[in-house]
Amino acid sequence: MSQSARVIWDDALTSYDFGPGHPLAPVRVALTMELARSLGVLDKVEVAGCEPATDDELALVHDPGYVEAVRRVSVAGAPDLSIGLGTTDNPAFAGVHEASALIAGASLAAARAVWEGAAEHAVNVAGGLHHAMPGAASGFCVYNDPALAIAWLLRQGARRVAYVDVDVHHGDGVQAAFYDDPRVLTISLHESPLTLFPGTGGPGETGAGGTSVNVALPAGCGDSGWLRAFHAVVPPLLREFRPEILVTQHGCDSHALDPLAHLMLSLDGQRTAYEALHRLAHETAGGRWIATGGGGYELVQVVPRAWTHLIAELSGHPLAPSTPTGEAWQRFVRERTGETAPLTMTDGRNPEFQDIAHGYDPADPIDRAVMATRHAVFPLHGLDPMP
Repeated sequence: MSQSARVIWDDALTSYDFGPGHPLAPVRVALTMELARSLGVLDKVEVAGCEPATDDELALVHDPGYVEAVRRVSVAGAPDLSIGLGTTDNPAFAGVHEASALIAGASLAAARAVWEGAAEHAVNVAGGLHHAMPGAASGFCVYNDPALAIAWLLRQGARRVAYVDVDVHHGDGVQAAFYDDPRVLTISLHESPLTLFPGTGGPGETGAGGTSVNVALPAGCGDSGWLRAFHAVVPPLLREFRPEILVTQHGCDSHALDPLAHLMLSLDGQRTAYEALHRLAHETAGGRWIATGGGGYELVQVVPRAWTHLIAELSGHPLAPSTPTGEAWQRFVRERTGETAPLTMTDGRNPEFQDIAHGYDPADPIDRAVMATRHAVFPLHGLDPMP
């Protein structure tokens, strides 16, 4: 696989900060970049800066009136509940427009690098704010950077873009942006809307001819079940859709330690998913792959290691799970957070799963979720829903 990879980074990306005690703490991306740097991962990629998204670029997805309202909030941090800023999930803060526009600009820079051929793969670990709607902030998200990257690609002439979202929460904002657009296939694997925000993402939400795909997994689903569901749905659809570019969102809040959700994946299961998406990018999209971060609220034990694995996978030089995190990074963690850092890049798991092609169990809740999705969308793509 190619080693042409670009990481979009600017220290100012950590200015997206909802304040003390908020789950989306910017230290998580600072710890990620420091771990990637200390392990030599960044030596194997090009690190490039970015500019804030312009108003014209934000208007590819967001209402101009919304952007102007965010600008007004940004001046002094005064809440505006009419646009969702000033809530517990989305506190208002001075500089919110500038911080949000920079994250959006980073994902646009990743899209530009891949579309123009400057890099085969590109990643913005600070991005993945997939809940933002055209006219409102939602779920810790102000501007929807994955949707903006996709909309920008479409404006450049892309005819088929696939988006795969492995965050524990439904990628509702990206789905909404392209629900009626047959040029964009959105696939989201997430915890069931019956038990988790945002309460959407059932298999019946199928979009334009089946281009909206949702796998709603039961609480408690772990590595083997999640990977079984992924492989039962994602590869067949990507192979049939044949995207020109693959865009992926890598929220790592599906981890068992995440405090806000109820799936039970390990770091090793998540890393295995990154490997699978990398292979699929080459198999189905000519190697053109744009990745973002996303959710993830276990700030020390999970996020930095997960996204360092993601960057390493994009680089073509994946890290061995047994790799030590290193004393220098462990000291950095202690100084920044007061917590004790993990010692290696693994949870000690060896994820395995049985492919659904060997048959399914109608009494198993994971298999029921998978088959509900396959029955809802596979026929719309000319695919047989039965294993």
